[in-house]
Amino acid sequence: MKKICRWLPPLLALTGGLLWLGNCTVGSTTIPVKSASLPEVFSGLRISVIADLHGRCFGKEHEMLLDAVRKQAPDLIALCGDLADEDTKIDSLKPLLEGLTAIAPVFYVTGNHEWVMTHSQRQTLFALLEQTGVTRLENSWQLAEKDGAAIVLAGVDDPNGPADQKKPDRLVEQIRSCCGEDAFILMLAHRNDQLDLWAELGVDLVLCGHAHGGIVRLPFVGGVFGTHYEFFPEYTAGLYEKGKTQMALSRGLGGSRRLPLRIGNRPEILLVELEAEKA
Repeated sequence: MKKICRWLPPLLALTGGLLWLGNCTVGSTTIPVKSASLPEVFSGLRISVIADLHGRCFGKEHEMLLDAVRKQAPDLIALCGDLADEDTKIDSLKPLLEGLTAIAPVFYVTGNHEWVMTHSQRQTLFALLEQTGVTRLENSWQLAEKDGAAIVLAGVDDPNGPADQKKPDRLVEQIRSCCGEDAFILMLAHRNDQLDLWAELGVDLVLCGHAHGGIVRLPFVGGVFGTHYEFFPEYTAGLYEKGKTQMALSRGLGGSRRLPLRIGNRPEILLVELEAEKA
């Protein structure tokens, strides 16, 4: 009994430290993405992927999160949904969005929780995005051009959005019609379970979140829970490929509403580095 009592305080301290590290700090993971479809002049493009924040604040006025993004030195920043949820005080996001747009151009797509909000909350969020200079990709796209070459930056609203919204196949059809069949398409999305769809449509690279890294992660196993709380789902974090399509999936930053505590699953900003590969 005395031995147990002697080891109990350091064990509790270790447990508390690990929980703090895994829930209140921000890590960075770099994923290199090679593609034969990428124009050579875009080789080296760096994209910070922020997903599933759920309105959380890391440090005073988000400084911990902003410092982590600055260290990544991105050329673009992708906000891949669930930036906020129905419990978020939208105004609290203003310092974060202002800080991000001061680092690099910022592009945003909705997640499922933006469509669970009230209409008033959602409109307040969208207005704040516009006010702070964030580009919302609303089932839309734009060109990024450099030295006579271009890639397509596209984004889709979450399926929880309006029933009559433009579907992904129609969006990609419009892109191909305007930019050609060989155009490199970088797609911002939220859902992690649509790799088959993007591969069928021939999208080159998809950036997404939604999985929360599986909420609990085990060594040599990976994520434990899926978005529907199924055990050991297929897609939780990292880079996945099907055909010519690659999907970079962030573990995200916030907790699940049902299981708010992340275990073995430190909040993450994903850095994607593009590299042109000879065909």
